[in-house]
Amino acid sequence: MQYRTLGRTGVQVSSLALGAMNFGRIGRTTQDEVTAVVDAALEGGINVIDTADAYSGGESEEMVGKAIAGRRDDLVLATKATLPMGDERNHRGSSRRWLVTSLDNSLRRLGVDHVDLYQIHRWDPTTGDEETLSALTDLQRAGKIRYFGSSTFPAYRIVQAQWAAREHHLSRYVTEQPSYSILQRGIETHVLPVTEEYGLGVLAWSPLASGWLSGAVREGRDITTSRSTFMPQRFDTAIPSNRARLDAVEQLAEVADQAGLTMIQLALGFVTAHPAVTSALLGPRTLDHLHSQLAAADTVLTPDVLDAIDTIVAPGVDLAAHEKNDTPPALLDPALRRR
Repeated sequence: MQYRTLGRTGVQVSSLALGAMNFGRIGRTTQDEVTAVVDAALEGGINVIDTADAYSGGESEEMVGKAIAGRRDDLVLATKATLPMGDERNHRGSSRRWLVTSLDNSLRRLGVDHVDLYQIHRWDPTTGDEETLSALTDLQRAGKIRYFGSSTFPAYRIVQAQWAAREHHLSRYVTEQPSYSILQRGIETHVLPVTEEYGLGVLAWSPLASGWLSGAVREGRDITTSRSTFMPQRFDTAIPSNRARLDAVEQLAEVADQAGLTMIQLALGFVTAHPAVTSALLGPRTLDHLHSQLAAADTVLTPDVLDAIDTIVAPGVDLAAHEKNDTPPALLDPALRRR
């Protein structure tokens, strides 16, 4: 396992991190299965666990809390807030009112008195930066969080938040958690240059592109991944963007074979090769999934392999741009584009 400094925090983190989105109802995992995955991850050198309040309605945090009991100080623990937690209209977003409550709920579910990294899960366009940053700064000063970061923010929002922190003399976001994979490279155009400029740590989620790069998706095979069962439209190869992804996967499989790598090693090695990326977040449901991903811990792609990837999916290109989670609201809502 490789270890890197998380932005400018001085905290050393593993180049592969354990994402907990599949823990609980989403991944249909039991507590014993979750504990086994956490045990194996820590034994494999991973020292970062990333969860969120919204994962299975808080169940993921509860399971993580039980799995890390007695060894909390051995790992960097991260969680998130802002996505809806029920139907109550104020149980979401990044207002002071909700963040204070949401963090207390997360700490209770995790069974800890603080988290190392608290992340704003998505940019909340209804809440000003000063409101959010002042609440996070106060929670940091209270000792409930050590650092805070953003997740899936557009580049211009990352910049604006950095300037707001400076203008109002508040603590700043020290990390960003974007989606990044061989098939979704759009963040190379704007987001990663900004994170490098401001010295942010980057925890990349979906490095296997929702299973497209796991090796299980190939031409002529039925697609039976877990994600395809509840998001079938993302795997319907009659859709042009999905056809483009499948064509790219077939070419990437040849590159992996010629390099003596699995598709997972190729995919994770690509993400962790970018100098702006600190860690790639794994999202295993089972021990087998985890072990196949841990096999990429020391994978270093050679320049010729990286060049071959660039010819298949060009730098800065998203093969499924419509699936981006950082699209400015005005591009999605026509009313915001008209006076």
